[in-house]
Amino acid sequence: MPEGHTIHRLADDHRARFAGGPVRVTSPQGKFTDSAALVDGMPLTTAEAHGKHLFLGFEDTGWIHIHLGLFGKLGFGSATPAPPPPTDTVRLRLLNTHHYADLRGPTTCALITDGEKQAIHDRLGPDPLRPDAASDKAWQRVSRSRTTVAALLMDQKIIAGVGNVYRAEVLFRHGIDPYRAGKDLTRREWDAMWADLRTLMREGVRNNRIDTVRPEHMPEAMGRPPRVDDHGGEVYVYRRANMPCHICGGEIRTAGLAARNLFWCPTCQTR
Repeated sequence: MPEGHTIHRLADDHRARFAGGPVRVTSPQGKFTDSAALVDGMPLTTAEAHGKHLFLGFEDTGWIHIHLGLFGKLGFGSATPAPPPPTDTVRLRLLNTHHYADLRGPTTCALITDGEKQAIHDRLGPDPLRPDAASDKAWQRVSRSRTTVAALLMDQKIIAGVGNVYRAEVLFRHGIDPYRAGKDLTRREWDAMWADLRTLMREGVRNNRIDTVRPEHMPEAMGRPPRVDDHGGEVYVYRRANMPCHICGGEIRTAGLAARNLFWCPTCQTR
């Protein structure tokens, strides 16, 4: 499932390609046809993200709410001289003079009202990439919880947008045992992780990939081969089970937690 930086990048890409002008909106697959007809030909006014939720705004008509889930894909292409014909797997196509965007296989693609959109925001935790986000709301829940910090970071009702990669990496970067209870974190530790997530995820939006390794631990600095993985980017522990830690040389471990594989270094993450 895409992490939050990917959804914010998609919001930026939609604004750059479609905002301010009329957009053809169709559903070649047919599952979104009635809703597409309501916004077809209207200007896209804005696009925004909250966690793993994407919202495309169409004046006073409403918002197309998209959640990619595990299998959804959203891609862009050039509409000049003519866009390619959509396949019958395309749930939603946006089209203007210069660009098109095709959505396939999302968990959610629905036209919603302002009130319905607000209800989604209300049930989500703060998103480190949103300008209106504050860590206090998340801290209030984390600091009272006996649940592991690794599970809390993946709970979208507590903090929105953090996925498996950022969870593993931010805990490593701050030397925190993933099995520590939330109530055993200090406020200083939480604030440091929050600030780090904001920085890392902003870089993820900018570079369209996740890099979490500090300059002194990059391949060229350490004389090691670069990481080869379909997720791209240099990481400390994610998908590095049974490999040596870049810092201590110990073995990276993995275990299931919160329905996902957790990765950590038991030597470096002791606090």
